[in-house]
Amino acid sequence: MARSERLAPWLFLAPALLLLLVWRYFPIVWGLRESFYTNALSFSGGREFVGLDNFRWLLDDPTFWKSLEVTMIFNVIVNPLQTILAFFLALFINRSIRGIGAFRTILLLPIAISINISALAWGLALNAEYGLVNGMLEAVGLERQLFLRSVDQAMPTMIGIVSWIGVPLWALFFLAGLQNIPADVIEAARLDGATRFQTLYQIVLPLMRRVLAFVLVSTTVANLTLFAPPYLLTRGGPQESTNLLLYEAWQRGFVYSDLGASAAMTMVLLAITVVVVVIEFAFLRPAD
Repeated sequence: MARSERLAPWLFLAPALLLLLVWRYFPIVWGLRESFYTNALSFSGGREFVGLDNFRWLLDDPTFWKSLEVTMIFNVIVNPLQTILAFFLALFINRSIRGIGAFRTILLLPIAISINISALAWGLALNAEYGLVNGMLEAVGLERQLFLRSVDQAMPTMIGIVSWIGVPLWALFFLAGLQNIPADVIEAARLDGATRFQTLYQIVLPLMRRVLAFVLVSTTVANLTLFAPPYLLTRGGPQESTNLLLYEAWQRGFVYSDLGASAAMTMVLLAITVVVVVIEFAFLRPAD
């Protein structure tokens, strides 16, 4: 193979690799570097190398631990919830029934709207004073709810808002995986007397293992690094009940002007994300 032929693929990939380097890997390296400094927002020479002091400080910071706890609880609930709902939604829209095409089109609407606009729209709809949802509750004789203003309701409400966006998106990936399963495999199982549950558990799920791994890893990364809803709707409240770790890192860096501590939090979040993703891949790796 000529040298020009060997270089051609890399030339085509170069723009994408450059963007990946600039927008993905450089921020990670920069964040790791800044986590070893203090007063990183000061450009007047006030920066000081402190080594691992920022990470030691996090160990004694109750706000960090509370934020980490909220983040873990949020993800333990929302990731399996979105994955399961998306899978069964994909099973439903994979059926050949009347009107399913229109339903699939409607399903795309939450995906077509940015998460920022969706969060703001739901914030207005769930407003405790003049929101549409509370108006509907009153119309049927039910009490108004505080939703995002309640310590007990803020987290479930946030999970619902995020799932409204995430479930249809992941359902499309599951749908693509379902449609790639050969029809004769399903038909052979049914001819052999397999029930719907047996077909799902013994045929469909093993063949969907790669798609399931992709969806679970993707939703894990997306929800561990969730920022827009808590920033736009709750500012981490009430009483830190929705104070996710990425929002707390942003607040520490750009509200309290301590980018060193912010970078340390971000590195902890990155490490947690990598560990969780590796574990998920290990459990969902297709058998050889």
